[in-house]
Amino acid sequence: MEKIPMTRAGFAALDAELKLLKTRDRPAIIKAIAEAREHGDLSENAEYHSAREKQSFIEGRIKELEGLISLANVIDPTTLSGSIKFGATVTIVDEDTDEEKTYQIVGEPEANLEKGLLNVNSPIARALIGKNEGDSLEVRTPGGEKSYEVLAIKYV
Repeated sequence: MEKIPMTRAGFAALDAELKLLKTRDRPAIIKAIAEAREHGDLSENAEYHSAREKQSFIEGRIKELEGLISLANVIDPTTLSGSIKFGATVTIVDEDTDEEKTYQIVGEPEANLEKGLLNVNSPIARALIGKNEGDSLEVRTPGGEKSYEVLAIKYV
């Protein structure tokens, strides 16, 4: 299997979610299933079916997180410098609208555009990799071609 790049913060978030699911959510749902069983006929017991469905979701998420964590290639951005690489925090400006945006290039499991965490496999991130401050880049997006200029690169 191919390693999945992620930042130290992304790895910690996945690990924390996994621990919560195993120590809080899994025991709580097991207890809820036991209580629902005590109510009698399982074929018409909505609480029981709901709890089993939730258990299935929790177990699936645990397996997913364990898989991601086992394939994690944790990269510490503070040890990097130079042109844009995985983990860089990049400030770019749209050359058409002068709108500035700041993104950190992160692994797919931790990507969240609303928080400025850009998936390394996204078109913008792929176009940014290898660029330096002052470089311009063209990105083909679903909304058409976009032109950006790199204003700043930080490794935090």
